[in-house]
Amino acid sequence: MKIWVSQDYQSLSQKACGMIEDEVTRNPAAVLGLATGSTPLQTYQEMVDGYKRRSMDYRHISTINLDEYVGLGEKDPQSYHFFMKKHLFDKININPARTYIPNGLAEDLEDECSRYEQLIDQIGPPDLQILGIGQNGHIGFNEPHTSFKSETHMIELAESTRKANARFFESLENVPKKAITMGIQSILKSKKILLLASGENKAEAIRSLLEDAPSEDMPASALCFHENVTLLVDEEAYKKVEY
Repeated sequence: MKIWVSQDYQSLSQKACGMIEDEVTRNPAAVLGLATGSTPLQTYQEMVDGYKRRSMDYRHISTINLDEYVGLGEKDPQSYHFFMKKHLFDKININPARTYIPNGLAEDLEDECSRYEQLIDQIGPPDLQILGIGQNGHIGFNEPHTSFKSETHMIELAESTRKANARFFESLENVPKKAITMGIQSILKSKKILLLASGENKAEAIRSLLEDAPSEDMPASALCFHENVTLLVDEEAYKKVEY
């Protein structure tokens, strides 16, 4: 695992954007695996800026998102469909037909999981997968004790995850209890992985990732089994690492 320690969230986001732009410049038809949440938000803003100011071209790329809440449609302001359109897709020249996100309103959720896993193999796997990390070490919505061999599946969200995401909702009660997520094995299919971590609240997760033995108690530790992972972390999130 390669490690880049940035001074702060802004420089981390600029570095992440630069790596994404390098990938798309090398391969204009690249498949990007995308994450949602607060950590990649500035990275997406940097990508929009690159499109406007540096003529970055996203016409031919495809994107595969990690996850979506069960029960939220694409027009719901709290859905990840809505998030991606608001913060990235509607602001760059990407082809909407090449953007893929699980359907949280599917009538048959198990079938949707199978369909999405097949899609990952057909469209991808991602040339570059962007990940964040939860305070409990989750990647995507793969909570602790998720099998490292898991593919796209439906999962019960941990209470800590729901509380962390409650800031995006009117109250904790409004946060969905289930989600569809790419599994850990699904994520590990990616050719390259870029893990982003920012802030003191991620410091213990990063310490555990780098210092403890891989364990399904810590989903992100499965990344140790991938041959091309870059951890891009700011000083606050790296502060507990002792080596």
